[in-house]
Amino acid sequence: MNTCTVSFFGHRVIYQSEDIEKRLEILIESLVKSNEYVEFLVGRDGDFDILVSSVICRITKRLSYGNTAHVLVLPYMKAEYINNKEDFLKYYDEVEICERSYYSHYKSAIQIRNRYMVADLVVCYVGRQKGGAYSTMAYAVRRGKTVINIADELFTNKSIK
Repeated sequence: MNTCTVSFFGHRVIYQSEDIEKRLEILIESLVKSNEYVEFLVGRDGDFDILVSSVICRITKRLSYGNTAHVLVLPYMKAEYINNKEDFLKYYDEVEICERSYYSHYKSAIQIRNRYMVADLVVCYVGRQKGGAYSTMAYAVRRGKTVINIADELFTNKSIK
């Protein structure tokens, strides 16, 4: 089976969300159409994460191929999830709690979870060379993973073809 696991990382605050959304739509649609099964690993800790999940839901619903899993990976149990578990399970196909970050200090938990999530394909929005998203992107590159940085594409290609 042609399986693809994709993880997404980005800065908490993003700008140019329309351009980012267009890039994500093209990429996610291509992944769904060209693979027998695609597992999308996402967080929920900032603007990029929310945008990615929105695009995943929209594309998978429109295509209705039934060959995807939209997986939320939490760094630890969060009150938002505990209090809204049914809603989360309606939106995401699965919700996982990362064991590696669960017992760590909350300030390092997201970075530990992010490194755990690094897949063979990493899609990110990293516009500056500092912060957690940059650190995770650099980690993925050191591990020899394929990295697509949408911020690079936006800064070098101002128009989407």
